[in-house]
Amino acid sequence: AAPAGGPPPPAAAAPPPLPAAAAPPPMPAAAAPPPMPAAVAPPPPLPAGVPPPPVSAGTAMNPPPPPEPVPVPVPVPVAAVAAAAGGGRAAPGGPSQGNPIPGSSPAGGVALQVGPQGFVPITPTRANTKPIYGAVIAPINEPADRFVNFEYPPITTDGMGVCMLDGTLHQHTGHLAYRWSKYCAMRDAIDANEGGLEKFSRGYETMGFTRNAEGITYREWAPNAKSACLFGDFNAWSTGDQGVWMTKNDYGFFEGFMPNKPDGSPVIPHGSRVKLHLEVEGGDPVDRIPAWIKMAVQAPGEIPFNGIYYDPPPEEQYHFKYARPPTPPELRIYEAHVGMSSTEPKINSYVEFADDVIPRIAQLGYNTVQLMAIQEHAYYACFGYHVTNFFAVSSRCGTPDELKYLIDTAHSYGITVLMDIVHSHASSNSLDGINQFDGSNGQYFHDGPQGYHWMWDSRCFNYGSWEVVRFLLSNLRYWMEEFKFDGFRFDGVTSMMYSHHGLQMTFTGDYGEYFGMATDVDAMVYLMLANDMLHTLYEGHACTVAEDVSGMPTLARPVSEGGVGFDYRLQMAIADKWVEVLSEWGMDENWNMFDLVHCLENRRWGEKCISYAESHDQALVGDKTTAFWLMDKEMYTEMSSLSKDHPVITRGIAIHKMIRQLTMCLGGEGYLTFMGNEFGHPEWIDFPRGDRTEKATGKFIPGNDNSYALCRRRFDLADMDHLRYKYLNAFDAAMNDLAGRFKYLCSDHQYTSLKSDSDKMIVVERGDCVFVFNFHPNQSYSDYRVGAKHGGQYKLVLSSDNPEFGGYSNLWTFNCPEIKADEYDFNGRPASMMVYSPSRSVSVYAPVEVARNCMPQ
Repeated sequence: AAPAGGPPPPAAAAPPPLPAAAAPPPMPAAAAPPPMPAAVAPPPPLPAGVPPPPVSAGTAMNPPPPPEPVPVPVPVPVAAVAAAAGGGRAAPGGPSQGNPIPGSSPAGGVALQVGPQGFVPITPTRANTKPIYGAVIAPINEPADRFVNFEYPPITTDGMGVCMLDGTLHQHTGHLAYRWSKYCAMRDAIDANEGGLEKFSRGYETMGFTRNAEGITYREWAPNAKSACLFGDFNAWSTGDQGVWMTKNDYGFFEGFMPNKPDGSPVIPHGSRVKLHLEVEGGDPVDRIPAWIKMAVQAPGEIPFNGIYYDPPPEEQYHFKYARPPTPPELRIYEAHVGMSSTEPKINSYVEFADDVIPRIAQLGYNTVQLMAIQEHAYYACFGYHVTNFFAVSSRCGTPDELKYLIDTAHSYGITVLMDIVHSHASSNSLDGINQFDGSNGQYFHDGPQGYHWMWDSRCFNYGSWEVVRFLLSNLRYWMEEFKFDGFRFDGVTSMMYSHHGLQMTFTGDYGEYFGMATDVDAMVYLMLANDMLHTLYEGHACTVAEDVSGMPTLARPVSEGGVGFDYRLQMAIADKWVEVLSEWGMDENWNMFDLVHCLENRRWGEKCISYAESHDQALVGDKTTAFWLMDKEMYTEMSSLSKDHPVITRGIAIHKMIRQLTMCLGGEGYLTFMGNEFGHPEWIDFPRGDRTEKATGKFIPGNDNSYALCRRRFDLADMDHLRYKYLNAFDAAMNDLAGRFKYLCSDHQYTSLKSDSDKMIVVERGDCVFVFNFHPNQSYSDYRVGAKHGGQYKLVLSSDNPEFGGYSNLWTFNCPEIKADEYDFNGRPASMMVYSPSRSVSVYAPVEVARNCMPQ
């Protein structure tokens, strides 16, 4: 229960308590701090060479000091700012003579006004970072019995609503009607046989290990096994008379009960290793990690993981303090991998991520963090996508209770937490995964070619199996209920939706590719059930995103309309386009503004998209990040602001900012970046790995001596005052702040009034804002007329040419006067205004009254 009096107000909201001996946040008067999680006893072994996470200082009786105020910048001359930024007034493309241009420094480079100093980056910490703008911070209020009398709403539509938005779908009503009928039939069957979808999705409460006052019950589904025995540390690994031999019912479920010891303690101690021994008709016995295991660890020097019975006593459990934030109207996602989030070459912990990275995400202004590699996976370098244990937290980074602490910390800042969930396939491991769990090839997966993804060397689920659907839906409920995740990014949805898994398939947009015999309708029904369940049970507090490269229509429309039910789809073509631009288009003069705009705008109407210039895919070894494409080897020698400008760096920083802002404002209804890319991380990601031979081709692949040197994020580079990474980091924060205040991503108004190849100009209206992009390498424009949706006074609210963003102060928000838009038609717009646009810059204008209401004064 939440402490009496509630949490402190948002401006002073403190993060939640640390695990173990760490300090709790300030408590309201007369409220006692909740129990603190302690170390697991006995602690599961860490992978070889990985040190345990440090325990933060403080005690439960000594709360941390209140946050210190962030230093206020001291005004200094503009010229000093330009010098600190590594350049002077009128840098490449800037004005060099004539009258001063509104928003520029006076002629001659002598500043007549003063403004903010050449800023010094401040490392974000829990002490100096506040909740994100607009955050709603509230105490947790989710009673365990809140679903006891829940009545799932009945189906009341015909599932043909999607045809109202897309007339072409009328040609495929037969397929859509068949899909809808299978969804309705599955819902009806679940209602009739399981008591409804809410109860059906709680399999984690009855399957695997459960404990009551009398003892421990263990249940497992293994229809192909003729007998089963639970064994482990608790019975000296005996499968004889000391083993827990289980009974099997007619549906293939095994069950065994272990009463408490005479002293009342459980037979299986918390933290001990367990396995399931299965005897198979006509085959050799197999030993498996329980399919519903909550924790698995890899002992030093061993390859297979061990299942761990995880059931800490109440005093060692983490207790949530903060409520889930309401789902944001527009997602700005920070994609993150906990293990590689340290500045040091090591595997980072959930605790360290909560304390060090969550404040950084809040400072940058992202309202959502998407956590990768949470489900246990035996192979670290798979990025978490070859899941072995679906209900187990990745133990490399800590315990389940430490992950809960991370999520609660994010909620204390108002940050939504999405989980990158993998329900598209599973690791082909059998010793520590669920492949061939009961000795058969088709228990959880399709038997035959459809059940194997040859490119990923993984197994593909059979979504037409009742128990597979129970397993996967319960997996979603488990992460939502037990860990308070706020939704999911579903990985590999393309592989799920087609029997060919998208392999060797080029999607052209022909609707016959989406609604034909190659579509796995069972998978579509599962995704509809999953989305319907999440949005119904967690209305307003659950969000789902689909990773799909095929362009499947109806994917991001509500289930009630006959859609698949996702809130967003990833706009994956944009990142590929930017790679094409940077690797193939050559000189800036060759860039095609029409092609760029077409790619960014090319998405299905009425289906929201998450745009991104780059994600983790572009950061992997063998590929290049945007910063690396732009600046390459010069990043290692020319990023110091103490040295003269280098043309490669000058161009790279300018275009890096423009690419991100153009992608955000034009590419979708949400935005994503992968951690570190916001400041132009200079290195690719290379997981620690040894030499290996490619299974499919027999090709020898050299390793990297299992080094963690390139499996980390150098956040310290953005915190160094003399490195230009700080400019990119600061611009990313400003870009997010603008989006958060003006909410233009969720606005219905989007209009591109100009795309000029000759001028290399793009002008976009989004919400109340007007975005002006000048991609020309050396031509700045004064008195450049741009369209607007109405007349009146406009204010410059963001400029990439600001000195704190590495610009040259030719167009500076600090001293740019208001600009009047006249009722003068231009480029098809009812009003227009004259602006100054420096080369290689983006500037954003908003009506003065709107800016006054949205921006800090």
